[in-house]
Amino acid sequence: MMRRLLAAAALAAASAAQAQSIAITMDDGPNAGSTPRMSAVERNQAILNALARHRVQAALFVTAGFGANTPEGFPLLKAWSDGGHAIANHTVSHPDLEKVSLAEYQRQVLECDRLISTLSGYQKWLRFTYLREGNTPEKIDGMRKFMREHGYRNGHVSVDTSDWRLNEKLVEVLTKDPKADVSAIRTAYLAHIRQRMLAYRELSQTLQGRDIAQVLLVHHNLINAMWLDDVLAEIEGMGWKIITPAEAFADPVYKLDPVRKVAGQSMLLSLGRILGLGLAPGGERLVDDGDFEIAELAKKGL
Repeated sequence: MMRRLLAAAALAAASAAQAQSIAITMDDGPNAGSTPRMSAVERNQAILNALARHRVQAALFVTAGFGANTPEGFPLLKAWSDGGHAIANHTVSHPDLEKVSLAEYQRQVLECDRLISTLSGYQKWLRFTYLREGNTPEKIDGMRKFMREHGYRNGHVSVDTSDWRLNEKLVEVLTKDPKADVSAIRTAYLAHIRQRMLAYRELSQTLQGRDIAQVLLVHHNLINAMWLDDVLAEIEGMGWKIITPAEAFADPVYKLDPVRKVAGQSMLLSLGRILGLGLAPGGERLVDDGDFEIAELAKKGL
């Protein structure tokens, strides 16, 4: 009997040690643009407060031209570094590598780096805008050579979300009526995050035969200023362990570097396509840019 209890305890401990983990990364910040309900300073602080409340160290992938390269916006960026978060590169103006020259894209990476490398939280990580790594061999190979020469690691994403689409709906509704009831958007957002997490966990198990350390992508926007606290509580309520981005990127899966034959989306989808895997039943929701949630909100008059 004692032997069985010890074995059960050991199994439970092993399961806990291998519990699904996830890191929080945020793109396009700090965004100093105007939104309903909250100023840029209020939005930035609300996001940082949510992270602090849950004792989460996140990564901010900086799009310098969205505010960080101005006297008013730089303190918003510095607050992230001072708060112990990683600071990484997401270009200056968020260009699409498929639509600009290779030289222009590389120029923007280096220009962003000159700003963010002054901060203590700086990490030499580059996240491609739109998660697009080039649509020609010249651009794909050119960026990989550039990253090797300059010592960048790819800021891969495994759990891609369409928070930006739901944020657009939130801003649209509140612009029309700043006092509107937006609780349905909150519910849809939390359900969306949960659906994406579970679907990508299942995909990682299919591709790797295990739970990888997931990397979540959300954006520096109003929806997260209002509800990131709820998102983090949802993740914790699912029993997932929130780890640092550096810990997540140490997972061997992020040493893989699949050529993306379809622009954007999770690295896991790119790995699946290399293996010739189609989308699993229900997998179309991973590539619909939030169409499902927007359609459901429309049924509710939003």
